[in-house]
Amino acid sequence: MAFLHIGALFALFPSNFSWTAVGLALFLHWVTGGLGITLGFHRMLTHRSFQTPKWLEYFLIFCGTLACQGGVFDWIGLHRIHHAHSDNEKDPHDSHRGFWWSHMGWMLYHLPIRSEIHRYIKDIANDPVYKFLQANFIPIQIAFGILLYFIGGWSFVVWGIFVRIVAVFHCTWLVNSATHKFGYRTYDSSDSSTNCWWVAVLTYGEGWHNNHHAFQYSARHGLQWWEIDTTWMMVQFLQAFGLATNVKLATKKV
Repeated sequence: MAFLHIGALFALFPSNFSWTAVGLALFLHWVTGGLGITLGFHRMLTHRSFQTPKWLEYFLIFCGTLACQGGVFDWIGLHRIHHAHSDNEKDPHDSHRGFWWSHMGWMLYHLPIRSEIHRYIKDIANDPVYKFLQANFIPIQIAFGILLYFIGGWSFVVWGIFVRIVAVFHCTWLVNSATHKFGYRTYDSSDSSTNCWWVAVLTYGEGWHNNHHAFQYSARHGLQWWEIDTTWMMVQFLQAFGLATNVKLATKKV
């Protein structure tokens, strides 16, 4: 984690700056954080809120693997544990332990709850593609960095790998921290989850977290007209072309 943050600081060197590299970082932020983590890891695979053809499912999970947030088994398992024990002692990032802990502190310790991950991923544990991505998520990222170097030099590596990964890290982590502290609550979800508009902007709609905890199965998190949810728009786009099926939505109104 320290290595990646230090690497991102090299963006401050003028020799590593170019608008093309910045554009690449923003594009890859959407590919890895939006398509990969939010659409693929979270709404599609963790909560099964919609289905896609297998080739598209694997593509989305590959994009999420490029976010370098751990292997797919670890990410899915820990997030399912979070929902099963939200804001209590078995929640890996229990917000009652403070903002720092829920944002990133929990990842710096060996948590006993990790031993239970296998119980939460039985539906995907035998998939050979997921096994490969789980075992090789770091080599895949290194190979991607080498590819970017040959395409655009060190500026592409600094912005497309280090800056982008760190940005996606903290945007994702804000869902664990900020949306259990700031914002408003529409539903009594038996935890401290909130709807936070600025986190929703940074995370393609994931900031409507109280809505999500109330309706975990829903592919749509922004339930009011002003709760803009760009990931839901992605689902609708896929649905229009027959690439998203069995789309599940919240059934109750405010």
